[in-house]
Amino acid sequence: MGALLRWAEADRAVVRGVLSEALVLVSIGATEQHGPHLPTGTDGFLAAAVCERAAELAAPRAGRALLLAPTIPYGASDHHLPFNGTLSLSPQTLLHVLDDLARSIAVQGGRRLVIVNGHGGNVGVCHAFAGAASTRHGLAVAHTDYWRVLEPEDIVPGHAGEFETSMMMAVRGELVQEPAARELPATIRVSDVDIHSERVWLSIDGYTDRPELAAVDQGRQWFERIASGLADRFVELAEVL
Repeated sequence: MGALLRWAEADRAVVRGVLSEALVLVSIGATEQHGPHLPTGTDGFLAAAVCERAAELAAPRAGRALLLAPTIPYGASDHHLPFNGTLSLSPQTLLHVLDDLARSIAVQGGRRLVIVNGHGGNVGVCHAFAGAASTRHGLAVAHTDYWRVLEPEDIVPGHAGEFETSMMMAVRGELVQEPAARELPATIRVSDVDIHSERVWLSIDGYTDRPELAAVDQGRQWFERIASGLADRFVELAEVL
């Protein structure tokens, strides 16, 4: 049976005693504008909450210790700078931050690292980091975006829309303001192509879809499904890494 330990609450002897065999879990979010109704820390709050809940569910079933590291509260968010409220790392800096943390884990004897991402702008950086760090530091590195646990037809995560607003209502409801109703914003779409444009973000006021449709009960359902599915992944990763 595994155990759940929180890196920031453990002393050096405790970390040393488990690190070589543990699965180290690092969640990462962002500090960026989330429309007029959600706090700037939304991505970090959600990534931390689902990662911790999943670790709690997985620990009794995992074959090794789970070592939960502090959440990284900053991400690659330059595309949100025009709206204020954003503290962004460049993609290059974020890559270096992740690599430095991986190096720190490796030189102390760690061998297994899982990145749980909560911000769309981090996806490419996390993917590139995982491939490089596995070779550079001799680590087995896994990366997932927490919303991938849900089936694609269940929800489109969006940004500060129905999904994130519902999830925040469930996790930190006291920080959520009542979103105003609005028409579904028009977006530029080309099949199988990702488009990045400041004009697009400005045209939708920096947030997507219909946050006024959010509901706390739906948020709780999504949260528990994600945490449960992520826990299953942690248990499997503890076996294969």
